[in-house]
Amino acid sequence: MGVLDIRQIMEILPHRYPILLIDRILELEPGVRSRGYKNITYNEPVFTGHFPNNPLFPGVYMIEAMAQLGGCVVLEPGEFSRKTPYLAGIDKAKFRRPVVPGDCLMMEVHMLRYKRNIGWVSAQATVDGEFVCSAELMFSLAADPNSPASEWTVLRA
Repeated sequence: MGVLDIRQIMEILPHRYPILLIDRILELEPGVRSRGYKNITYNEPVFTGHFPNNPLFPGVYMIEAMAQLGGCVVLEPGEFSRKTPYLAGIDKAKFRRPVVPGDCLMMEVHMLRYKRNIGWVSAQATVDGEFVCSAELMFSLAADPNSPASEWTVLRA
């Protein structure tokens, strides 16, 4: 798959404003790798409290942005509307540089392995070519709770 804009990203991921943290996917090879970015602006709701006179993009948001890109990698194209990737684990997280308004958080994710409904990816982010953060992320793929065939729907009935 080539470049995906925000509308196409929302067809894959269930996230919406203010927690959708990918602006564009530049490359997506499901099951292999992906590259995308998040433009950090002063208008992000998190900056009202983190920190009012020294806006820093929180590390947990960087992890979440990489996880959202990773979720696109662990899903097969036919699963986009039927399954949801849930972040199930974070290992080897490292943070090296603050991210501030005006930065473009460039992210890259590579599939490490996939077994049953569990996927592992390696993720890293840079700003202007400078390393910002990295982590290994684990996902659990579950049937979309809004899908008619979902086991959650059956349990709620």
